[in-house]
Amino acid sequence: MSWVILIISGVLEAVWATALGKSEGFTKFWSSVVFGIALVASMGGLAWAMRDIPTGTAYAVWVGIGAALTVAYAMITGAESFSIVRLLLILGLVGCVVGLKLVGHE
Repeated sequence: MSWVILIISGVLEAVWATALGKSEGFTKFWSSVVFGIALVASMGGLAWAMRDIPTGTAYAVWVGIGAALTVAYAMITGAESFSIVRLLLILGLVGCVVGLKLVGHE
């Protein structure tokens, strides 16, 4: 269950990071609200998952998921340019996150 919570928290990290950018320095009300809610939920889920998953692994997975989804969303929406190299780098990041799950608590 901790891994499911961690993955959801990583997705919420991408939500709050994107909302933070869209808030334009907290001048856009709804983007700021989404940022705050997603931030609290993401951090709460990370903290909960870290009860069972080592801190370094949990944090790396959380950041990796959030970073990969944030960049992917930006490329899909046209906010950032798309390239095969960027796609391959994101896939490499995802591969590393999956690898951390596969090696377990050694």
